[in-house]
Amino acid sequence: MKVYTTDKIRNVVLLGHGGSGKTSLVEAMAKLSGLTNRLGSVSDGSTISDYSKEEQKRKFSISTSVIPIEWEDNKLNILDTPGYFDFVGEAEEAISAAASAIIVINGKAGVETGTEKAWEMCEKYNIPRMFYVSNMDIDDASFKNVLEELTNLYGKKIAPFHFPIRENEKFVGYVNVVAEKAFRWNDKGDAVETEIPEYSKENLGIYRDSLMEAVAETSEDFMERYFNGEQFSDAEIRAALHASVCDGTIVPITMGSNTLIQGIYTLLDDCVKYLPSPEGRKIAGIDTASSEIFEADYDFSKPKTAIVWKTIIDPFIGKYSLFKVCSGVIKSGDVLYNVNKDAEEKTGKLYTLCGNKAVEVPELHAGDIGAFAKLAVTKTGDSLGTKATAIRFGKPMISTPYTAMRYKPVNKSDVDKISQALTRICDEDLTLKDVNDAENHQTLLYGIGEQQLDIVKTKLENEYKVQITLSKPKVAYRETIRGKSDVQGRYKKQTGGHGQFGDVKMIFEPSGDLEKPYVFEERVVGGAVPKNFFPAVEKGLAESVSKGPLAAYPVVGVKAILYDGSYHPVDSSEQSFKTAAKLAFKDGFMQATPILLEPIMSLKVRVPDKYTGDVMGDLNKRRGRVMGMNPDETGKQVIEAEIPEANLFGYNTDLRSMTGGRGEYSYEFNRYEPAPSDIQAKEIESRKDKIEKNIDE
Repeated sequence: MKVYTTDKIRNVVLLGHGGSGKTSLVEAMAKLSGLTNRLGSVSDGSTISDYSKEEQKRKFSISTSVIPIEWEDNKLNILDTPGYFDFVGEAEEAISAAASAIIVINGKAGVETGTEKAWEMCEKYNIPRMFYVSNMDIDDASFKNVLEELTNLYGKKIAPFHFPIRENEKFVGYVNVVAEKAFRWNDKGDAVETEIPEYSKENLGIYRDSLMEAVAETSEDFMERYFNGEQFSDAEIRAALHASVCDGTIVPITMGSNTLIQGIYTLLDDCVKYLPSPEGRKIAGIDTASSEIFEADYDFSKPKTAIVWKTIIDPFIGKYSLFKVCSGVIKSGDVLYNVNKDAEEKTGKLYTLCGNKAVEVPELHAGDIGAFAKLAVTKTGDSLGTKATAIRFGKPMISTPYTAMRYKPVNKSDVDKISQALTRICDEDLTLKDVNDAENHQTLLYGIGEQQLDIVKTKLENEYKVQITLSKPKVAYRETIRGKSDVQGRYKKQTGGHGQFGDVKMIFEPSGDLEKPYVFEERVVGGAVPKNFFPAVEKGLAESVSKGPLAAYPVVGVKAILYDGSYHPVDSSEQSFKTAAKLAFKDGFMQATPILLEPIMSLKVRVPDKYTGDVMGDLNKRRGRVMGMNPDETGKQVIEAEIPEANLFGYNTDLRSMTGGRGEYSYEFNRYEPAPSDIQAKEIESRKDKIEKNIDE
């Protein structure tokens, strides 16, 4: 592949609902541009984007693929992202590397949840976008319905650049609104200019007028000419539309058929004409040497800098660090400095990726996307440059995972292999977290949704040859006391030689501080227990509170007062007093009205207004308490609630079901409070064996 200068590059991310036709659109682009000689299919697993076995098996995209399309002396880096919500991190990474987006809509299904989410992401990252309506060759596909839905949602900025000509329910051609021309496809699939059908002229007039209004609004001079009835030249129109698309005041909508490769030529042309190149776009980092702002701005004449926006770690194709050149020119064999890790990386060969194929290139100019293989320390989000110009750029904003599953190895001998494999998988997908919850003796896998975690399980099995089981996580209950007790702990054991003797009298009561396991005080008078045994008594307490006598959960909020006891001058030892304290704690705790505490989370649920009633009703069923509701800057409602952690399991799936995928949530730990009696009884019963055997899960 040849080297392209910054002005000839377009970085375009494909977004949209799952199944809207993003991957098949890439296939049509690749075939039309000559990148491939056959049209791959999602159904038979032959697409260049969905190359992993899991994608081919499930027939949808799981990770982002980069497909460089060469078109009329320009290079379009097409980033094909997954549409399913569990893989939103992949789309977020791709948007951080792109300068514009094509939001794909299924012409039959119309505007879906994924369409709205794609728009929200473009708004968040402030990137220009255009809509492409796919499946126009299907009988019940409707461009008009999609246009109306989009206009109702986003207003007059939605502007058709092309609209279909349909005859006898067939997609036979299109009208170019900008050029005011009509085209039909002949038997060879070529678009041939034809007369504009009478039934299309009314729509052409409406769409054309709205476009000309938008053009006129780009300058005072244009506005004056427009009101004077003057016509703009094609060059003026295209320049004005380019500016309007780039600043987001116009969002073009076009259409086509991926399987027939119709409408793809005009789409690629529009990408080149109207979507921005990196040239002139702003990007800045911090010069770590001077702490001053470095404006890279995709300027090839400035020192070389780059940011790694994605990592691919595949057992079959190896590790690739995908990066975007922020300034300068990066060449094969460059020694680059990793600013985040304070380490130099020997890069070796320079590649552009095309699906799972690495194509070697000599250099990449500012704004282009490339990859290095097998970088030693570099991870997603790291900044690359030189020691002389060490610039740190901001990392991509990636969604926080809130869905957790407990995992266990099927074979205990595979623990190390599983750990290493999960480290690689989590490096590849930043929305996955492998957490060792030592306090509750469990390992947790966090993700965006349960489908994503299930795919991780399958990936471990197929690619890394290890197996895990996934189950509901244990809830981090706590034990405490509400009452007061006064007990004696006496330990006496006679053996052949020295015996063991320890005797303590202790009071147990609530400390009032649930942040600390226990508070220890000694009020011994007259040396009933020698001072040198006080630490042993406290050590016995410290060991006891790690697993309480009620249900083997950690103990909090207990005050233990040592006030009396006795000792033997020969048989007493630290060990015997530690054991005596443990006996006293067990009896004293159970006599002081023990209770279970459950973790309460602060929950925020963000949903469109029409779903608030259903969501609040569901929260009540989950023992949640709604604390308030406020609109956010996008007009959605944010419901704030408190909910027991135990009732959050499966919430992601239920929320999506209630809101058609439009709901989002986040939570954080708030406090502990007493669990209801029925929950306590059930939990204590289920943990009987832990108390009897005194073992961990």
